[in-house]
Amino acid sequence: MNNKEKIIQNYIEGYNQFDIDKMIADFDESVIFENIQNGEINLTLNGIKEFSAQAEKGKEYFSARKQTITSFIQDEITAIIDIDYYAILAVDFPNGLKAGQGLNMKGKSIFQFLDDKIIKLTDMS
Repeated sequence: MNNKEKIIQNYIEGYNQFDIDKMIADFDESVIFENIQNGEINLTLNGIKEFSAQAEKGKEYFSARKQTITSFIQDEITAIIDIDYYAILAVDFPNGLKAGQGLNMKGKSIFQFLDDKIIKLTDMS
């Protein structure tokens, strides 16, 4: 496992464990996060503080969650992972999903690096 793989695995483990400090351990202070859903950017966060605040809010929505990496491709500055995502909702959602309901999705995350720090993370579903 190379260094980028270790960094990404650490991020995924932190995500699965609701451990924000572990998630951001390898983030650059000025990290950019984008969430893309159905081809549209629906969230952009600038900097580690904004990301941490959003991640803290996100913990309230799920009683359990797990991302599993299904593929990993990388070059000098970018790593792309495909993920299987499973979560159990902790609250009712406006779209009709109910607390206690399981959620299964597939997605992709694109990590961009500079000097072994994540400078941009894009989640796509």
